[in-house]
Amino acid sequence: MKKTILILSFVVSISSLAVAQPVRVGAEVFVEKNLDSVRGKKLGIVCNQTSVFPNGTHLVDSLRRLGLEVTALFSPEHGIRGQAAAGVQIGNQIDSGTGLTVYSLYGKTLKPTAEMVRNVDVFIFDLQDAGSRFFTFSSTMANVMEAARDFGKKIYVLDRPNPIDGVDLEGPVLYMTLISFFGLFPIPVRHGLTMGELANMIVGEGWLNYNSSVDLTVVPMEGWRRSMWYDSTGLPWISPSPNMKTLATATVYPGTCFFEATNISEGRGTPKPFEYIGAPNLNSEKAVSLLNRLHLPGARFSPVIFTPRADSIAAPDPKFKDKQCRGVYVRVVDRKKYRPVLTGLMMLSILHDLYPRKIQVLQGRLDRLTGDTNIGERLMRGKVEKEILEPFKSQLDEFKERRAKYLLYKE
Repeated sequence: MKKTILILSFVVSISSLAVAQPVRVGAEVFVEKNLDSVRGKKLGIVCNQTSVFPNGTHLVDSLRRLGLEVTALFSPEHGIRGQAAAGVQIGNQIDSGTGLTVYSLYGKTLKPTAEMVRNVDVFIFDLQDAGSRFFTFSSTMANVMEAARDFGKKIYVLDRPNPIDGVDLEGPVLYMTLISFFGLFPIPVRHGLTMGELANMIVGEGWLNYNSSVDLTVVPMEGWRRSMWYDSTGLPWISPSPNMKTLATATVYPGTCFFEATNISEGRGTPKPFEYIGAPNLNSEKAVSLLNRLHLPGARFSPVIFTPRADSIAAPDPKFKDKQCRGVYVRVVDRKKYRPVLTGLMMLSILHDLYPRKIQVLQGRLDRLTGDTNIGERLMRGKVEKEILEPFKSQLDEFKERRAKYLLYKE
């Protein structure tokens, strides 16, 4: 009886913002409808700072308060608190708040081992994604799904919104010779899926190594529609990584992330990472003029001067640290028309054409980000035009048809 009252009071508390919050995340639905299925089980939670209810209560704290047995935590890139810089390997640690072991899935080990899951019956995965193929949380999810299959564990994926909507698709579908932790599956750069939908697709399409028989349950959101951007959900924005500071960042990220494969600053160490792109002595006025002449849909460009500063969390060693940079500020003026992948490629093309001897491109890394080798080759030859993504339209149409049966939400 006491447990029932506690659960009811908790459900009331997390639903208290219902008027202003049209979307209920999977974690809320799970607490309300699925607790009995995991009661008495040992739970391993894959989580970080985004794994919270709308009132700010963390999933782990909530489950423990409700009498469930949480035995282990698992952290993705950036760590359990989201305070590790991009690409920095993380070791296992003890969580100061709970005393639980936190097993890192972004270090020497990317997939839970037998020892890590020895004291786990059920995985619960609850991470806010950014909506881009190369944001690594989807790879972590796939690895946990593999571990669940290999060691006979059940996994729940608690769904959260795709912040940049679930309608728009863009970019090449990943060519499978280019698989890496930046992309494990044949999906486009901007895939329009939630994590729960992607989990179902991974299983349904048989994409896991040699066997996709995973005991998977996706707990859908309530109230989310595919056409929703994050700021329409009523949910507070919590940065899923140190440089994914705002929804504006997530909006441009599927394209300006390509600058991570160059010696041009992608704005790390500034207030607007991925919105500021530049380098010392770059002729920003000329670059901006050329870009605006392209009339790229939904985008306008402005000159900007910025100085990347070191930050132990967001940018320990940014490109051009403490050097004044001149660059381009990409502003989204109509996000319904905006095409981030095309915009990022045209920005890279214009700057490469202006400074062919100064701009260095790590083509292998760029290929893994775009998901295609021809784009990088054309860029290096200076043959990039606004129609560069047209050859991939048939890929997107095929992907859209394939994904249709895994969609959980209406437009």
